[in-house]
Amino acid sequence: MSRYRVDIEPSNPNDSHFQVVQLVGSGHDVLDVGCADGDVGRLLQETGNRVSGLDRDAEAAEKARADLERVVVADLDTSSLLDHFEAASFDVVVLADVLEHLREPERALREATELLRDGGRLVLSVPNVAHGALRLALLQGRWTYTEAGLLDRTHLHFFTRTSLLQLLEGVGLAVDDLRATVADPLGVEVELEPDRIPATLVEWVRHQPDALHYQFVLTARRADPDSEPAPRPRVIPAIPLDAVRAQDAYTEQMREQQDLRHRLLTTRDHIIGLEARASAADDRLRWTEGRLRRSRTRANRLQKQVRDMEASTTWRVGRLITSPFRRGR
Repeated sequence: MSRYRVDIEPSNPNDSHFQVVQLVGSGHDVLDVGCADGDVGRLLQETGNRVSGLDRDAEAAEKARADLERVVVADLDTSSLLDHFEAASFDVVVLADVLEHLREPERALREATELLRDGGRLVLSVPNVAHGALRLALLQGRWTYTEAGLLDRTHLHFFTRTSLLQLLEGVGLAVDDLRATVADPLGVEVELEPDRIPATLVEWVRHQPDALHYQFVLTARRADPDSEPAPRPRVIPAIPLDAVRAQDAYTEQMREQQDLRHRLLTTRDHIIGLEARASAADDRLRWTEGRLRRSRTRANRLQKQVRDMEASTTWRVGRLITSPFRRGR
């Protein structure tokens, strides 16, 4: 849960707290777990909700208490949500950037589910450990913790989209709406030396699934145990990916290498075509030479037969007998 003030951009759709507020909607009894000093809770109240909060930071909770209906100071690693709130008392429970800080996120999810009324929902957000910045960092042998962000030093768990969905399904939840805030791999707080990474690799990572998804934000509800599991929802980026995917020197180098590769492949294909035509011509030449050799062999055979016939006694006698007739003609 929070140990720092939340910076919210209430008009920026590419902000996870903006997405949380949108997913909560209005007219609900809401519990904001990890409420910090109440910034998100106040936004939820402004959209027509009744908001209570919980945080382990007593100083932050005291600030939230000035505006929220009820605020509890508690550490979910050592206590239960059900110790502080009645079951089935909320329409929505928010766990924004909370699960990754807990020792037992499964237990917190089960307890949060117990707090929901029929038809209630969980709204939560978690950072994406498969973001492209971390993929590139690992290729450079880097895993450097920071004060906040993807490698916040207080994170105890790290989630990909798949592992997050598996966690929720494992505690009997079904995800209805899955969104993601987005950021370019070279535009976040992760420590990198991009000049030492091949341009083609940077661009390849930029176009991989989930590589631009910085945080996942979703709604989940109790799954119906008697129904077939619904297909997992498609992740919807908060803004178009092309709006954050950088066009820079790495992009240009990638294009140049792709162009060079295209020209090399075109030249290779041209050479292969020439070699194929030369091979066909060579086959035709060998076939023609073979016919010529066979014709010469037959001609030589006929010439020998003629010479053998002219050298025979029969031929000479025949020539003598027919010579008067040849002279008469």
